[in-house]
Amino acid sequence: MAVKLDILSDPICPWCYIGKTQLDRALAERPDHPFVIEWHPFQLNPDMPREGRDRREYLTEKFGDRADAAYAQITEHAKSLGIEADFSKIERTPNTLDAHRMIHWAGIEGKQGPMVDALFRANFVEGRDIGQHDVLADLADSIGMDASVILKLLRSDADEQMIRERDAHSREMGVNAVPTFIVAQRHAVPGAQTPEVWLKVIDEIAGMEDPEA
Repeated sequence: MAVKLDILSDPICPWCYIGKTQLDRALAERPDHPFVIEWHPFQLNPDMPREGRDRREYLTEKFGDRADAAYAQITEHAKSLGIEADFSKIERTPNTLDAHRMIHWAGIEGKQGPMVDALFRANFVEGRDIGQHDVLADLADSIGMDASVILKLLRSDADEQMIRERDAHSREMGVNAVPTFIVAQRHAVPGAQTPEVWLKVIDEIAGMEDPEA
């Protein structure tokens, strides 16, 4: 029995990266899980210039002298979970509108999961600027998409308004932080949950006759 799992996320959100890794670990333990997963756009910084900003400048403006401490804490948490991340490699904070377009286009080809993984790895492990079209085209190529087609799409305004409207709709529905997971289109699970939480959810669904009831 298939159960929809909608995930609202942003590729530059460290907790989204941690949350997906934890979910993936649970799914690996339950390969017969019922979830049909779809990723949805939510920009942490919707007003970010399209070219992005210097990360140090942006974090200092947003968090003041608390930025280093906040990210050090996230780094240690990720490390304690065995999750690879190197925030020191990130030089720019990108606008993620184009990254969300990439996730949408990957979904059309049935490759949303691999694209989300590629974006997270590029940003958090490799320190690549995922606001740059050449980086996004390279990531598309790495998961078997046509990079030349992607570049043409990125240079147009294809699906930009749709992504903005989906983002706005989520905010109108009350979502104000990511990751947010929505099970069976009605049960919201906010935040980066542990594999144990997801295993419990999966096992509870398995014991229900109608998971949407």
